[in-house]
Amino acid sequence: MAAALPLPALHASHAGTWLRAANGETRGVAKGEAVTLAADTPALILNAPLVATRLGYPDLSGLDLLELFAFVRPAQFCVPTPKGLAHATGLPEPASDDAVPELLQRAAAVLLEQCEAADWPQREGAWSILQSLAKLRWPWAAIIAPHIARPERAEKWLFSRLPEWEESPERPQPAQVLIEENEIEGRLERLTGEGAERREGQRSYARETGGMFAPRGKERRPHVVLAQAGTGVGKTLGYLAPASLWAERAQGTVWVSTYTKNLQRQLRQEARRAWGETRPDGSKPVVVRKGRENYLCLLNLEDALQGGFGGRAAILAQLVARWAVFSADGDMIGGDLPGWLGTLFRKRGIAALTDQRGECVYAGCPHYRKCFIERSARASAQADLVIANHALVMINAARGRDHALRPTRIVFDEGHHVFDAADSTFAAALTGQELIELRRWVIGPERNSRGRRRGLAARLADIASYDEEGGKAIAAARDGAEALPSEGWTQRLADNAPSGPLEALLAAVRALTYARDESGAQDAGYGIETEAAQLDGNFIELVGQAAAALAAIRKPLIRLGVRLEKLLEEAPDWLDAQGRQRLDGARHAMAWRIDLLAAWEALLDRLGGPADPEFVDWLAVDRNESREFDIGIHRRWLDPMKPFARVVLEPSHGVTMTSATLRDGDDWQSAILRSGAPHIEVKPRLVQADSPFDYAAQAEVLIVTDVKKGDLAALAGAYARIIEGCGGGVLGLFTAIRRMRAVHGRIADRLARAGLPLYAQHVDPIDTGTLVDIFRDDPAASLLGTDALRDGVDVPGESLRCVVMEQVPWPKPSILHRARRAANGGSAHDDRIIRARLAQAFGRLIRSREDRGHFVVLSPAFPSRLLTAFPPGTPVTRLTLAEALQRLGSGVSESEPAVTESQDT
Repeated sequence: MAAALPLPALHASHAGTWLRAANGETRGVAKGEAVTLAADTPALILNAPLVATRLGYPDLSGLDLLELFAFVRPAQFCVPTPKGLAHATGLPEPASDDAVPELLQRAAAVLLEQCEAADWPQREGAWSILQSLAKLRWPWAAIIAPHIARPERAEKWLFSRLPEWEESPERPQPAQVLIEENEIEGRLERLTGEGAERREGQRSYARETGGMFAPRGKERRPHVVLAQAGTGVGKTLGYLAPASLWAERAQGTVWVSTYTKNLQRQLRQEARRAWGETRPDGSKPVVVRKGRENYLCLLNLEDALQGGFGGRAAILAQLVARWAVFSADGDMIGGDLPGWLGTLFRKRGIAALTDQRGECVYAGCPHYRKCFIERSARASAQADLVIANHALVMINAARGRDHALRPTRIVFDEGHHVFDAADSTFAAALTGQELIELRRWVIGPERNSRGRRRGLAARLADIASYDEEGGKAIAAARDGAEALPSEGWTQRLADNAPSGPLEALLAAVRALTYARDESGAQDAGYGIETEAAQLDGNFIELVGQAAAALAAIRKPLIRLGVRLEKLLEEAPDWLDAQGRQRLDGARHAMAWRIDLLAAWEALLDRLGGPADPEFVDWLAVDRNESREFDIGIHRRWLDPMKPFARVVLEPSHGVTMTSATLRDGDDWQSAILRSGAPHIEVKPRLVQADSPFDYAAQAEVLIVTDVKKGDLAALAGAYARIIEGCGGGVLGLFTAIRRMRAVHGRIADRLARAGLPLYAQHVDPIDTGTLVDIFRDDPAASLLGTDALRDGVDVPGESLRCVVMEQVPWPKPSILHRARRAANGGSAHDDRIIRARLAQAFGRLIRSREDRGHFVVLSPAFPSRLLTAFPPGTPVTRLTLAEALQRLGSGVSESEPAVTESQDT
């Protein structure tokens, strides 16, 4: 076993707190003593924000092993728990909480020893960055320094080490090919491997989805396939088989779109079977593509390293710089940057290092040729398979100026979320936060910044200097942007002292929303809303003034866009190739803001007039625990699949939407309507592949009838007893964050003392992806969460043995929901939504043939009409909590339950 680093080590859990002295003595301590000791002498800890939460001392600091891990092993992941750290460092798992401090000492020694190893793969740049970290007084710097020798020659570091991307000729349009069914089956057999189980459902699914790749017969009439594939069918390889064949034969690009990052990671692994890592020329046939806000911006990083960040955020910037050298693609959100790194610094440092506001200067950036974002975009234009998300696919289709980047063969995996993604993508929201972002984009930051200059004039300074018409347009846009809300706008609205026409409108929105609200959310601290109807003359006058102010920004931007286009067509002598690229990028960035302004103006123009039956408009004040953070006017399509059909489906040649929960029971009608196909008069091909799992033997639905709704103590007690009965491995799903927090607070200590760790979203300072990793890694752990955990969570095996829903997941009674409910069958619309949510939640339970588990709903009045949400044959039993606990303790019953209910009732 590795030697221990002779420094004190501290560990805190819900079960207690333990301190190990530098000389090796471990003892339990009270929280107060632990805080005092940690304040006096820096101690080894694991995940400082989590330990601080456990101790109730937010300002806790120390020698965090996760920070050391990020330095020594950049671009590698470690589950941020004692068990995860032990696995990552090759040490035995701690047998109990009191053994964790010794593990921290030994793990620290292992990591420091690696710094001395001759074969340390991440040595490059370590010495240089350590000097910067020492100047920032990073606690680990002095401890690491003796273990890293100064290199004999100057190190190639960061920007000098990153490779440059290369321009490639545009791919020709794909060939028109027809793939035979026997070829698809042959490719599927190759992907699944010799000796693999022959799954007829998967073979049929692959053949049917291959139909989307047939040549299109009519303009604006794509092949549309709706494919429901039950869990375990193997749909990923099922659609990758024809996709890889078509890409190979046609020399075209297939886009696979997902809703969750977890599935993107899974797809990347599966796609290697079909394409491998690289082509003979070194290019990548498979590319993961995300929005710009996911990638590290090298110019933002340079600003941060040169003084733009201070304090702990500056240390984060140095660790991110170290990661950037070893990262596969610069993806900071769901890529190879550990999700826990940002939360260690308790600030929005990660977001500040990405291109959040579209301020990219494109070819004007000194790091343009090494830009992760540009590399990803160019790689996707040459790829056979692009793995993206629903929102990016829709945005690319809507704004696609480059034909090579516009998807035309698309597989929407997690297809049941396409409606929700379209709902967000094609929405309009004129809010204070959105207006502030626009102001910053045009004018720049309001406070003095040590970083690079921002704002439209700064980005196009050469245009203003060399082109009089362009300079006037920039100046006019900047003058117009002065009317937008500025810093401190929320306080001015609260004080009824708005500044400018847009703030005046937002003040009127706020006042009217508070005056009309009768939802009860106001007293509970939640956000409130009201219809944008029956608006008085004063409100309409403010609307007109706001619309005029927006037009005063949009019109000069249009003039500037025209001027940029003319400059590109008739380039002056001073405009070189790099400048042309930058202007083209700026024109593109400006185009979507012009569209945004036009959408806002259209939204305002319709207020006060006759209601448009295609849209739903409302006013809202967004609040978090009674604190207002945004105010605005919202517009959604009543049916967002109408613009989706026009923007995404019509230009496409083939589209598949697939999911395990695409249809409602045996009814395809809702899936067809939510595909958008009826809007372009296309009859989709319907594909059904049933799950191979034996749900009657593998799963059981238990509806608990004696936990009274609204009784928080009873709800918490039920969760505690269920987790104890299962020995952990419970995923608890809540419809309200407040109830989830209350339950966690009541039972976490009790469970921890029994050796059953409990984690929760919105409680533990850990990102959702890492929480799922922790849950997956420890069969004794349980996890509480909300909608984000209801689907997209893949935890097969012992780590997930029971799913518990605190109540029926009724739709939130919002203004938007009320309008869609009225337009889509009333209560039948609600039932379809609830059944879909239940089916998605149930889908977390059985992920392989070996899985066994229970699905528990704590609802005395669970309607029988919702039972078709569960797979046919799944036993459903109504029973008391005590009876449920007996079943949980004995596993899935193989005998007929005493009181069952048919799913056909």
